[in-house]
Amino acid sequence: MSRSEPGALPPIRRAITVPWPVEQAFRRFTAELSAWWPLATHSISGPRAVRCGMDGRVGGEIYEEDDAGGRCVWGTILAWEPPGRLSFTWHPGRPAETAQEVEVRFTPVPSGTRLDLVHTGWERYGPEAKKAHRGYGLGWAYVLNHWAGRRRAPVNLVLDAVILVMRGWRRLRGTPG
Repeated sequence: MSRSEPGALPPIRRAITVPWPVEQAFRRFTAELSAWWPLATHSISGPRAVRCGMDGRVGGEIYEEDDAGGRCVWGTILAWEPPGRLSFTWHPGRPAETAQEVEVRFTPVPSGTRLDLVHTGWERYGPEAKKAHRGYGLGWAYVLNHWAGRRRAPVNLVLDAVILVMRGWRRLRGTPG
């Protein structure tokens, strides 16, 4: 489905402002990914996830590593323009051909840096695209609040509570999670 077709899913857009210089904001998002990314809730390996990272170059991978040394690719860097922009494919836990694209821009503002994230390409996701689109709408807000050091933001507190309830429910049912 192309973006011009009826029923096409619109891009997800998120923006957040932090009091850091643009160079620091870019570095935190990229080189320091493992320091802020919420692996406990947003990983492929779940409790076995130990770190994630980003190879800072065009063609570099965004990845997750587990406690057994396994590596799962989340995406590939398409544009690397420090400190103002990067873009990458995004397909954590799915085949690369289902990847969407994420573009992240870092703009200096009087109060620090504004990060603008646009997630497109939902037509490649597959049959579960609508469900994933809804999830990523909240997910990116949650993740960006972690990046900004705002883990107690309202959306994060609500989602953390929902995740705990879901995990408890899965344990009661005897399913992984």
